[in-house]
Amino acid sequence: MTEENTNQAALLKLKDFINQEIIGQEVLVERMLIALLADGHILVEGAPGLAKTRAINVLSRGVEGDFHRVQFTPDLLPADLTGTEIYRPQQGTFEFQRGPLFHNLILADEINRAPAKVQAALLEAMAERQITVGGATYALPSLFMVMATQNPIEQEGTYPLPEAQLDRFLLHIKIDYPEPEHEKSILHLARKEAGQALDAKKTVIQPVTQQILFQARKEVLDIFMADNLEDYLLQIVLATRNPGVYGSDLAGWLQYGASPRASIALDRCARAKAWLDQRDFVGPEDIQDIAFDVLRHRLILSYEAEAEGVTADHIIKELIARIAVP
Repeated sequence: MTEENTNQAALLKLKDFINQEIIGQEVLVERMLIALLADGHILVEGAPGLAKTRAINVLSRGVEGDFHRVQFTPDLLPADLTGTEIYRPQQGTFEFQRGPLFHNLILADEINRAPAKVQAALLEAMAERQITVGGATYALPSLFMVMATQNPIEQEGTYPLPEAQLDRFLLHIKIDYPEPEHEKSILHLARKEAGQALDAKKTVIQPVTQQILFQARKEVLDIFMADNLEDYLLQIVLATRNPGVYGSDLAGWLQYGASPRASIALDRCARAKAWLDQRDFVGPEDIQDIAFDVLRHRLILSYEAEAEGVTADHIIKELIARIAVP
């Protein structure tokens, strides 16, 4: 077995492990692994009780690295994330006390329950992988991933995330209720785990090492994408900035389209999806499938679109349907 196949086997084993622990959310599991391979952050949105937090917890058990959970609340302060300088009277100096962002995997639970000043504390960390406090800059670990959950904005006690922060999430994954047959399996799993809890036992997997993960990321970047597919990918992103080109009915739906960061994200995620599917090339279906999760949080809808009940997903679907596939 080649080194590439070994790395692929390790990630596919991790995928199977998570799917056994998180029943009926195969898309969520695949998207989490795509984000891991594309070196990006994810925002998972769904109603309470849909295993958002559980999925991220299970992922952290399968990857080598430090895991830390931060429960976002209205009284959270920026220093609670980044850390702060503490005065040491014995030495007469200030010493930087590192915050939870200095771990490898961060679960930002219910991120939209904290105000904007706390969200702003994440911007530098998510984009530049560093934190600046008191004029000094501190590098974050090589493996650094923020996995945030949020309940839908229309629920009470939540704050809409700033556009600048939303753009720093590689993927915005929306999940829905599981199918009835899956929910029956969830019941069986819950009973099994309730019994295991009495013995304090947990399903164990050999974690994917950071070395394997970094090698896999290099392999993802080497996945072949034809020039005409690159042009197709860029056409989809550019169409969000000028949707009227593809129909007068689309012209008034968007105030702002996706940034160049979206083009980079779509490229890397399409390659990661092909790699996970054990292919050495990207197809149009890879781009089309992942486009919704890459773009939906980067589009700013017009008042007209909101009044008509038009969603970002609907606009993306229309654009993909109208752009010719190479």
